[in-house]
Amino acid sequence: MVENFKSKMSAVEESFKKEASAVRANRPSTALFDTLKVNYYDQQTPLKQLATVSIAPPREILIQVWDQSAVASVAKAIETSGLGFSANIEGNVVRIFLPELSSERRDELIKYVKSVAEKHRIQLRHLRDEANKEIQKDFDEKLVTEDQKFSLKEQIQKETDRTNSAIEKLLDAKTKEITE
Repeated sequence: MVENFKSKMSAVEESFKKEASAVRANRPSTALFDTLKVNYYDQQTPLKQLATVSIAPPREILIQVWDQSAVASVAKAIETSGLGFSANIEGNVVRIFLPELSSERRDELIKYVKSVAEKHRIQLRHLRDEANKEIQKDFDEKLVTEDQKFSLKEQIQKETDRTNSAIEKLLDAKTKEITE
């Protein structure tokens, strides 16, 4: 039971990591395009399957498209994605220049990341409550003793605290990255 709970907690933590990495900070990241889909021969295809995404310091992202006929589709997908980038096409390469973040935009991003963190903390609390209810049910059905019940609840709380702490560290790191 506790192992199952730990795996669910890890999944929530990984979900937060993935969502936070997709938020643009002041330095470019290829993770911005992890979820981008491109209309390629009338199929929604992940960008990763059509191109190589790399970084050209200080604030440029290069997308090397393998199929020349897909270059325009990739550029269109980037511009209509809501990320706020404009794409420049040079042969098979799509260049994206990331402008400096304004202080207002930084504040918006920090607020967004904090709301994502809170959403994940709520998930953690729900998982903890479900696990505690299951432990209580097992105790009521005489499947576990009172000592086992308290021990299991303590383990569940420790794992919840550990995951909350991990999310808090990730949030602090992302906030610092955005403000750099």
